[in-house]
Amino acid sequence: MSALSALDGEILDLLKFASERSILPRWQNLREGDVEMKGEDDPVTVADKEVEEFLTEALTKLAPDVPVVGEEAVHADKSVLERLSGSCWIIDPIDGTANYAEGKETFGIIIALADGGETIAGWLYDPLKQRLCHTRRGEGAFINGEKITARTTGQEPPVTAVSRMFLTEEQAAMVDAKLAPHYTLVDIPRCAAEQYPRLALGENDISSFKRTLPWDHAAGVLWLNEAGGKACRLDGSAYRVDEHNKQDRGGLLGASSPAIWDAFMERLAG
Repeated sequence: MSALSALDGEILDLLKFASERSILPRWQNLREGDVEMKGEDDPVTVADKEVEEFLTEALTKLAPDVPVVGEEAVHADKSVLERLSGSCWIIDPIDGTANYAEGKETFGIIIALADGGETIAGWLYDPLKQRLCHTRRGEGAFINGEKITARTTGQEPPVTAVSRMFLTEEQAAMVDAKLAPHYTLVDIPRCAAEQYPRLALGENDISSFKRTLPWDHAAGVLWLNEAGGKACRLDGSAYRVDEHNKQDRGGLLGASSPAIWDAFMERLAG
């Protein structure tokens, strides 16, 4: 029998309200002027801003002493990142904004709760599927209140989701030489709120992430690890939310099982 804790229930109510008020009515219905570009291939919509403002206010009411780190707040003021070293909420108001802005599926809302640089709880919500992936450190991983265990695709070769978008020419050549002959390569959904569930639900076995921003990965890394998969830095160290200035550590690697993670790294090093 599924059941949500009191906190999970409160968070779900906030996620549903934000989706129904701001996200779903504008999906495939954005008007001219509703989308801006923060940088190359980095859009933000009026819905992103509205959801982050709402969640920041709501979470502050829920826990007045816990500051909030939102993706759009950081874009406006980089000093907000300093909050990541202590207790904080981390918000991605719409993960997969590029998909959302283009009227495509695969987008979600991500909230994480961290303390001392480590994630202690996380929520990934898909408004279209009404799927809540949630976790607390040491308590397992859940979908809509049901505890789950990560499973592999069972395919041979394993299914590997790789984005070439941020790869250098040298890295792309390495993918072709070392990975393509030994893995079934598929594209990523450009949405961490979707990619992490794919790693636990038998759709993908491996996914590599070059950009490791906390609002994208804090919740998903904990959720996958609590499900029995494996997500960490390429050097085997744990992902920390306060390492935003250490993007040179080789990114992140997530896998449907520790054995598949280890085999992939052996292949990469060979």
